[in-house]
Formats: sequence, structure tokens, C-alpha cells
Amino acid sequence: MSHSPAPADLVERLWRAVVEGDESAAAATVLDALADGTTKETLLLEVIAPVQERVGVEWAANRITVAQEHGATAINERVIALLAHRSDGAPHSAHRGRVTVCCVDGEWHAMPARLVAEVLALNGWRVDYLGAQTPTAHLIAHLHGTNPDAVLLSGSIPTHLPTAHAAISACRATGVPVLAGGRAFGRDGRYARALRADRWAADARGAVAVLDARIPRPDVSATRLAVDDLPHLADQEYTLVVQSRATLVKHTLVDLENRFPAMRGYSDVQRERTAEDLAHIVDFLATALYVDDPDLFTGFLTWTADILQARHVPPHSLVAGLDALAQELRDFPRSLGLIRHGTLALRRHAGVPDARSGSLPDPDSELGIRA
Repeated sequence: MSHSPAPADLVERLWRAVVEGDESAAAATVLDALADGTTKETLLLEVIAPVQERVGVEWAANRITVAQEHGATAINERVIALLAHRSDGAPHSAHRGRVTVCCVDGEWHAMPARLVAEVLALNGWRVDYLGAQTPTAHLIAHLHGTNPDAVLLSGSIPTHLPTAHAAISACRATGVPVLAGGRAFGRDGRYARALRADRWAADARGAVAVLDARIPRPDVSATRLAVDDLPHLADQEYTLVVQSRATLVKHTLVDLENRFPAMRGYSDVQRERTAEDLAHIVDFLATALYVDDPDLFTGFLTWTADILQARHVPPHSLVAGLDALAQELRDFPRSLGLIRHGTLALRRHAGVPDARSGSLPDPDSELGIRA
């Protein structure tokens, strides 16, 4: 008589397979476990999901390459697809209703949404899975044609929160409630609540529980603007920072060159990378302005400092960039407050020296998620 292997053992087997790029071994790991009695839901949430999370952790720690991260993710995606069409012997549940699962427009981390979609299907829901980067206009057109019980909106990158807010408002205006999930909405769902999503779930099983309890349909007569949900937007700092993004990056780059003349000798590639890094800082600053939460900005900065240190790049360039950006935003009180808060948190977290120490920002630093 066969016995189901422990999920922890399966995680180690699948990890070895995906990090070595062995798709056959990865497929065999999950299919053999399925044959031995491990349920699809267990494989999805207690094996594949932890392996994928480990992929991200190992990339951030610089223990696997970008190519390995991409390859491992692709294998995990194909293993999920393989599982979706295999029987685990469990009886099929009657449809409990219909839902749409998709990612916020611009969001290309689709695996969390895919896992949720598969678990919902296993629990008897008819699922329209629209995948990554779903344009809001097309999502709304889909809702008009299907009238689902709910939209499950997934987001992993916080800079997509303003877009998510527009999508949430548009979905609710059609009378379809929104269940938000993913790291972009905060570990406690704080941004989902701020953006007026009807519900938030921390994971796939939580999403099943929320849907089973039923989400009331929103009142379509209540038309709201972004400033109604987020009154602090009335100061227009967010709008002005977003509109001046290119100029801010350009002027901040010039300021850094004046502080560190050796930067003038950067190659075109080095200058482009530095500009991209500054653009990421501006994007996260703007998003923190949008939700009025300094923790969003400082979380990005301290995470980035850890990424730099794992790559043996001193993170002091972050403070230099913040100092230069503050000069450009000297007439924006909320922005300056966020930068001061972020700089203090960064120095405490990483022991970053004073930005005026004269050290040259490293041209190979990566402030964005390039994997």
C-alpha cells in the first residue's frame, strides 16, 4: 500500500528539479505524488507555491541567476498546467458560481492568480482565468458578458496600486464585487481596504472561504472618484510627481553627476541603468503618495538595500539618490516627508553612511525587480 509523501519532502524534490532545469523530474515528482494520494490542492499550495516562493528568495539572495529564476518559474507554470488536467480521484463538485480571476493591468506576476484559479476550480467554482496584465477596459467588457459572482484581482507589485484602484472602481460600477489579493495589497490587506475592494484574502484557501460566504453586490448608484476614497490626493502631489517623472529622473541624474563627477565617465549602458534605478525610486515614492503610507516606500528601500548587499554592492547610492531627489521635490511637503522617513529607515536597516561621504554610486546597482 502506497503512502502519500510528506509535502516537505516533495518541496525539496521539486526544488531540486526546477533549479536544475529538469522539467521531466519536476513533472514526475508531482504526478507520482498525485498517484500516491496527495491531493491537487496540497500539491498546488503546499508544494508548488512554497517552491516558487523559494525561487524568489534565492534570486534575491543572489544564490541563483536570473536565468535560473526564469527557468524554474516556467517549469512550475507547466507543472500547474499538467496538474490541471489530471484526475486525483476526488469527485467533482457542483458549480457554486462563476468568478473571474485576473491580474491588474501591468502586473506580469501571474502565478499567484493561477494558483488561486486552480484551487477555486477544485472547490467547485467555474473560473474565467484571464491571466497577467489584464487591461481594465477588456476586463469590464468581459464582466458585461459574463456577470460573475465576483472578480478576484491579483497584484504583486505595489506600484500598480493606482491602476488597481481604477480597476476596482470600474468593476464595482458594473455591480460585480471585487476580492483583492496578492502582496501589492499589503500583508494585512490594508491597501485593498483603502482602495475599496469589497473583500481581501491572504491566500487561495482564504479566497475560497470568502467566496463561500458570498460577497454582496455593490451599489452601482454610488459613483465615486479616487479623491473620495483617498482624500489626501486633493493636494495633487501624486499627480504632479507622476506627470514630472521623466524630468525628475533627468534632473536627479544631473545632480548626482555634479556630486560625483566620475559618473560623467559612465558608459551609455551604465547611465541607462542608473536612470532606471532612479525611476523605480520615483515610482515607489509616487505610490506611497497615492496610498499615503510611508511604510510602502521604506519597505521598497530596505528590500532594495538587501538586494544590493547580497550582490556585494554597498547600498549607500540609495541615500545619495534620495538626497538628490529631495532637492528636486523641495516644494512637495508630503514627498519630502516620505524621503526623510525612507532615508532614516534605510540608514538604520543597512548602516548606510551619510550621502555626502563622497562615495560613487555603483553603476551596476539594481533597484528594480529585473528578474
